[in-house]
Amino acid sequence: MYGDTAASRKRVAQLREQSGDIRAAADRLVSQAESVPWHGRAAEAMRSRIKERASQLRVAAGHHETAADSLARHLTEVDTRKDAIESTRRKADSLTHDAASRVAALRSAGDDGQPTDEDASLVAFIPPPPGHKDWLSVELPGL
Repeated sequence: MYGDTAASRKRVAQLREQSGDIRAAADRLVSQAESVPWHGRAAEAMRSRIKERASQLRVAAGHHETAADSLARHLTEVDTRKDAIESTRRKADSLTHDAASRVAALRSAGDDGQPTDEDASLVAFIPPPPGHKDWLSVELPGL
């Protein structure tokens, strides 16, 4: 099976939390700089520089949010593919099982009848490993 999306979803939550922490740190820096009882050109230069740095921190926080959004979208796609793989595997398993039963019934009847091309194809099917991406390209009669 591909990708542990539960672990990756925890990472999405961590990225969002880090984003909030970075924004909060930026707000604290500005607040602390504004509360310093220092006046003059040097004080204003320090406050201005702190505001610039806080702005850069907010940009970094935005990057964390963007990364979290991108990872969340990716995980949704991974889950969709994993569901498609499992659905195809279940359908193929049912089709091949039914075909094997029909072929076995033909043989046990002692009849010289041949299985249909569909049943022969289904019985000869060698499935990919469970959860493997090759399930996405499996072509079987009735699938």
